[in-house]
Amino acid sequence: MRMPTPDFAQAAPAEPLRPYISHYVGFRARGLQPSVHSALPSRHLGLAISLADPIQILRTPRSSHPVSHRALIGGFSIGPSTVAYGTRRDGLFVHLKPNGVFALFGIRALELSSQIVDLSLIWGSTSCPVIDRLAAASKWPERFAILDRTFLEMVKPIQTPIELSWAWNRLAETRGCITIDDLATGVGWSRQHLGKRFFHEFGTSPKTAARIFRFETALRLLRARRMGLAAVAAECGFHDQAHMTLEWHAMAGCSPKQWIIRELPFFQYPDFLELDD
Repeated sequence: MRMPTPDFAQAAPAEPLRPYISHYVGFRARGLQPSVHSALPSRHLGLAISLADPIQILRTPRSSHPVSHRALIGGFSIGPSTVAYGTRRDGLFVHLKPNGVFALFGIRALELSSQIVDLSLIWGSTSCPVIDRLAAASKWPERFAILDRTFLEMVKPIQTPIELSWAWNRLAETRGCITIDDLATGVGWSRQHLGKRFFHEFGTSPKTAARIFRFETALRLLRARRMGLAAVAAECGFHDQAHMTLEWHAMAGCSPKQWIIRELPFFQYPDFLELDD
């Protein structure tokens, strides 16, 4: 039986939106086998819009109560969520930078921490007409242009404190392989003050952000299938392979080996446009 070919597209947002949005991704396919997979921790807050069936969330790190959404926003999380997929998928993903939800929706990332929230609760009645316009558009460039126009009308430019921008960017540059003491020294603050300000601004602690960056790096290397697990662990700054396995159990709900067997064949998703934002 021939497997359906998924239709992927990705694009960078309009220039004025790039301080707040990393990139857009579109995915469309029919004739898929129903399946259940894990949504993993990410440096981005995710805005997901389904133009087919509602998104079925079976479990989140904070709840085992199943819910469905036509569109949702997920905050920073240190664990996986379980998502059920049907035979048809058609949707868009907006990868928001930590300050993006405040610039676009007027809420701080802190308010979404470890949560998945229906977009209508944040965006109100505005969300439905936009989703309908997206569904009516058949081509990816047209859909991405609708998102650009919508967000350009909404965005209220904000300025992240330079010390916190530096700390976030340093975590990205080092892929999480930097001590919190070194981050604090770099901005000239105490470790406690950095942690408090960082959490208020980004909705996650510096330590948790570092864990997410290391996990994302390991995820990319595993997808590339070019290195053994011990080499991946060393490359990503884990103490050893056992340490990486513990982190994967916490953040993916399984070991790296189990994820490769269970998830990698179905992990059809394009690489990030930006690796260091």
